[in-house]
This record gives sequence, C-alpha cells and structure tokens, in this order.
Amino acid sequence: MIHKQFNMIGIPERPPKPRTSGLTLMLDKGLSAQRVEEKLDVVAEYVDLVKLGWGTAVITPGLQRKLAAYRAADIPVYFGGTLFEAFYMRDQLDTYRSLLSELDLEHVEISDGSISVAHEEKLRCIRLFAQDFRVLSEVGSKDATHIMPPYKWVQLIRAELDAGSHKVICEARESGTAGLFRPNGEVRSGLVEEIVDLIGQEQVIFEAPQKAQQVWFIRQLGANVNLGNISPEEVIPLETLRLGLRADTLFEFFEAPSSLIQRPSNGQGAPSHEG
Repeated sequence: MIHKQFNMIGIPERPPKPRTSGLTLMLDKGLSAQRVEEKLDVVAEYVDLVKLGWGTAVITPGLQRKLAAYRAADIPVYFGGTLFEAFYMRDQLDTYRSLLSELDLEHVEISDGSISVAHEEKLRCIRLFAQDFRVLSEVGSKDATHIMPPYKWVQLIRAELDAGSHKVICEARESGTAGLFRPNGEVRSGLVEEIVDLIGQEQVIFEAPQKAQQVWFIRQLGANVNLGNISPEEVIPLETLRLGLRADTLFEFFEAPSSLIQRPSNGQGAPSHEG
C-alpha cells in the first residue's frame, strides 16, 4: 500500500490480497517467533506465502507461536519440499499428512529436488495430498550440473498442474545458481520464455533470491510476476522494484518527459547505485 500522502502518478497497479498474481513467497530460514511478529509489522501486506525452509520447522523453537503469528496475519505457511522428501524416503507420508493436519496447515510442497523419484510417483503424491491440501509442487533440480531442456520443464509443469498442483515453483535454490539459473546466477532466459509462452506465468512461481534476478523478471514479465525464495529482509526492497521506486526499475513503468530528464542511453534504466 502506498501512503496516500505520496500522490504519485505512473505507479503500477498491484492487486490486493489475497492475490492470484504478483505473489511474493517469503523464505523463513529459522526466524524466532518474536522476530516473525516484528517482521510482520512491516512486511505482512506484501507477503502472500511463507515457506519454512527445508527442515527448519523440525528444530526451530516456538513453532506453534510462529505459525500462529503467520495465521493472524492471514499468510499461509508451508514446510519446505526437502522435509516432504525426508518423510517420503522414510516411507512416512501418512505421518506427514497427519502432522500437517495437526498443525492446521493448508498448504504442502511436493518436490523431488534432492532425491530421485519417478515422475509418475511424484504425480501420485500430488494427487494424494491434493485431496486434503493445497499443493505447491516444485520442478527443477538443486544440482547445478543437471541441465534440463526447456521442453522437459514444460512437460513436467503441465503434468503437475493436471495432477492437482495449485502452483508450480520453478527451482533456483536459495543461492539462485541452479534450475532457472546458470551457476553464475544468470537467468536461462530461453527457458523462462518457453515456460511463459506454453504454460503462462500465473500458474508458476519463479524462485529469484538475487536482486538482479528479481529485476530481470520484473522487466521481462511486469510488476505482477510471481516470485519466490525472497528473504524477509528483501520483501520491502522487492516491492519497491515492482512499483518502479528503486533505481533498477525506475524507468520501467513511467516515462518522464524528456524536458525533465533523459533516460539512460543503454535503455536498461538507471545505474545500479542507489540513493
């Protein structure tokens, strides 16, 4: 929400919560319950989903209090896909389903980024959990050396949506150096274009932990692209990128009259330094 005192024109329209597009998926890597309550005072309006990363929920103190804080802010929470994989490899899916129900969680992530599972088996898991939960599945490997061709990404995403996934998360790892990205963090642009052309961007969430990656997605797909793996400290900075209120996207949504200011000649917006 832009404070009414800042009466600015040319700001992109952001849909109100609960949103179906322009989602920001925040990654909680083990925040304390007190820290969650403090952060939500600032970021709650801009966060649509929270992932408790990998298996952090198993050992983070004050889990119930954390979940209550997110629930009070109307922010759905789910456990990282690695925790699903940990239960799966132990043949404890019934235990996992019971745990989610006991904790009153409505979302679950089904992934195979760290273990090898036949895709038909993953689809079976999606169908199973979709009976009782809103499923977020994940496509893409955490192994940077495993390069999957774009057509395969599209096939897998489409199959998982058909099996009952609410959204499909496109993997990048916390580091942003695998899956959608090359080891140096560069976007696999052809891959993203094919996903958007053949699937559509509303049905997927692109993990983009690095600022340069967030800028790329916003420039290419607009302010209301779904982005995930966003650290708590980056939620507000990301929202300013979406609104053209940060140097990197200052020229994306409003073209100032040439009599007032000249757009940088490289056509890529303002320099990366900020003030």
